[in-house]
Amino acid sequence: MIVMKFGGTSVGDGEAIKRAVDIVIKTLKDKGQVVVVVSAMSGVTDTLLSAAASAAQGDAEAFRQARWHLSDRHRQAMTELISHEETRLQLMEEIEQLLTNFENLCQSIYILGELTARGSDAVASLGERMMARIFAAALRDRGERATAVEATEVIVTNGHHGSATPLMDVTREAVQAHILPLLAEGVTPVVTGFIAATKEGVTTTLGRGGSDYTAAILGACLDSDEVWIWTDVDGVMTADPRVVPEARTLSQISYAEAAELSFFGAKVLHPKTILPAVEQGIPLRILNTFNPSHPGTLIVAEPKPSELTVKGITSIKGLSLITVEGRGMLGVPGIAARVFTAVAQEGISVLMISQSSSEQNICFVIRQEAVERALKALESAFELELARRNVDRIWAQDNVAIIAVVGAGMKGTPGIAAKVFGALGKHGINIISIAQGSSEYNISFVVDEEDMESAVRYIHQEFELERGEC
Repeated sequence: MIVMKFGGTSVGDGEAIKRAVDIVIKTLKDKGQVVVVVSAMSGVTDTLLSAAASAAQGDAEAFRQARWHLSDRHRQAMTELISHEETRLQLMEEIEQLLTNFENLCQSIYILGELTARGSDAVASLGERMMARIFAAALRDRGERATAVEATEVIVTNGHHGSATPLMDVTREAVQAHILPLLAEGVTPVVTGFIAATKEGVTTTLGRGGSDYTAAILGACLDSDEVWIWTDVDGVMTADPRVVPEARTLSQISYAEAAELSFFGAKVLHPKTILPAVEQGIPLRILNTFNPSHPGTLIVAEPKPSELTVKGITSIKGLSLITVEGRGMLGVPGIAARVFTAVAQEGISVLMISQSSSEQNICFVIRQEAVERALKALESAFELELARRNVDRIWAQDNVAIIAVVGAGMKGTPGIAAKVFGALGKHGINIISIAQGSSEYNISFVVDEEDMESAVRYIHQEFELERGEC
């Protein structure tokens, strides 16, 4: 059994959907059983959420225009995909009903003047719900038995809207009860990615890009042989090819390496996708819908031996470095706990942490848009210490980037850090902060945003990642 997920660009228009349907049909013939997970058409979720946000701001026209734009776009795809007029008309009725629901939701948001997290999830779910119906109909038009399945019926989560956590035991029961009978009857389920529901049936989402996560959850619950993530690149690469044109596709990497790369900005895989696969030992493949003959990247527990110590270099920009410093912090228990508790209470994710051995300085990296909230929370938490000068100052350095150098071969290999920082030193790039975990799979450091792309290129050259077996 194969669970395969198609991302937004892989179902971006009628031609792309045809290509994805061809892949499913070929896999059904080769492998026997396939569960399909689909994202919304590229750009649709952004259109939905933008229209809802405009409604909350008192704009009654944006969501109406969005409705007709989305109607035209999906109608065009159906015209290219569905040959039987009666089937096409019936499908269009279903799509129009979903778009009417969207318009009604936006009308309510407009009247209330507020877009809640729950309302946002309800609006954001519509793109996947439309695509699952279209994709299943396209398979049926080609003679395959297929049906659309709402993930709200099979993936059960907590109530954390916007980035919900699946309740795996309950989800496993629901998935097996709903999906296995379909497969036994020779029906291919086409499941909505990204969305889920609470035990009470309230729609939630797994976070942007969460269709990967959906596929991994289904794969784990069904004990599938592999999970295939179809996207618009040939797999996980040694670096972003827009930054390093000579970057190469990695043939195999470990779960740990993939987790590090996805967390630090490699966009081919949602960061949470790895966990369900690791727990069940299910291989993941990253494949290119637009180049299906390419073998892509296989992600497994123990990849084949590689001559590469460093596998990949990735980066994130649009960040700020927050520093809490003061001589009065020296040897005082609980300072770090208070720092990160204050930040956590604001719902702010910390991407990297570094602390001086003297304990007079703690710094951490967050998204730039969260800086103001973080500083206010910290100043409130340390109000007394600031007044007493135990904490001298709390400040932010904006426009920084994290670069992560990742590879299982780095563990126990002397001189890796020296090569990384030597490459930057030779070209005059200043390093602001450094962090390395005890696993030695990852060296992360902060540089000015304007130096990020050059730094990635220099490190890629230093380790000759454009050459040798990847």
